[in-house]
Amino acid sequence: MTKTPMRIAQVAPLHECVPPKLYGGTERIVSYLTEELVRQGHDVTLFASGDSMTSARLIPVCHESLRLSPHVIDPLAHHTLLLEEVFRRKQEFDIIHFHIDYLHFPLSRREHVANVTTLHGRLDLPDLVPLYDAYRDMPLISISDAQRRPLPRVNWRATVYHGMPEDCLIPGAGEGNYLAFLGRISPEKGVDEAIAIAKRVGMPLKIAAKVDRADREYFERVIKAQLNHELIEYIGEIGYAEKNEFLGNAAALLFPIQWPEPFGIVMMEAMACGTPVIAYSRGSVPEVIEDGVNGYIVHDVDEAVAALKRIGCLDRVQCRSRFEERFTARRMAEDYVAVYEQLVGLRPRLLLPETAGVQVV
Repeated sequence: MTKTPMRIAQVAPLHECVPPKLYGGTERIVSYLTEELVRQGHDVTLFASGDSMTSARLIPVCHESLRLSPHVIDPLAHHTLLLEEVFRRKQEFDIIHFHIDYLHFPLSRREHVANVTTLHGRLDLPDLVPLYDAYRDMPLISISDAQRRPLPRVNWRATVYHGMPEDCLIPGAGEGNYLAFLGRISPEKGVDEAIAIAKRVGMPLKIAAKVDRADREYFERVIKAQLNHELIEYIGEIGYAEKNEFLGNAAALLFPIQWPEPFGIVMMEAMACGTPVIAYSRGSVPEVIEDGVNGYIVHDVDEAVAALKRIGCLDRVQCRSRFEERFTARRMAEDYVAVYEQLVGLRPRLLLPETAGVQVV
């Protein structure tokens, strides 16, 4: 138990419950963090959808998570109510930790609450530059150093890598002799590259991935026909209970991303199962994967095929050990508490344009 317990609010997106029943990276990390903070003795309040499960105090802002609800047309309306509820209770907390991007910035600046925001998504979008320039006083946390590159002038307080409970996934032996692809089918995730790699190396590929509405056309036009092959098995979206067997029995996880991945939770999950990762060198990959230790970092299909021929040289016990050393929920929570302690007692200032960007210290 911590010697100095804090009153901490965790503000989650409402798209998925906390933890999510199926896909939902941000909400899963919020769950891991919330539960570990409670375990360490902090007084934690979680703002999330009503179907969430937590040992913290839950403030349900909507009845159910939004993504799979047939009744939700305007998600922004629900998130506006979320902000209203958070700031109505602002005096109850030492610090408010937001996981909803920039939605709260105008209120946090004007309400003068101790706050911090973890950015979970990509930042290399032109629309974001003027917005973050305007709010350079807002304290931010990145989930990898690579994520920061498009916005070097904002108020970065720390990089905190994701973590998960050590007993959440257990090591597997990789006896299935297949390759795994886990996550989401979209152009940036590179499932077409994974299929090409599997065909070239002659190994079965199991694809456990969801298809968002925004990616349905891509799936139908580009991917669907490629699934009609004896080596390719499309499983669809899987729940967390199925991940251990799926990853633990795989010879390797393929992660041929086509975008600057901010972190890549599936890499951490594979490591927890002792499964090495073959990943393209983009975004956070060089920070998470240690080439030749818990996987191989490659640049294209040819290099991935060559790396798979050496997959037996990697020690699955070592893969698991690197997870335990670097990516546990305990380490993640301790890193966040260190940031909270820096910020508690500091009042965000309404900065004039000429002084915007000065760090709160």
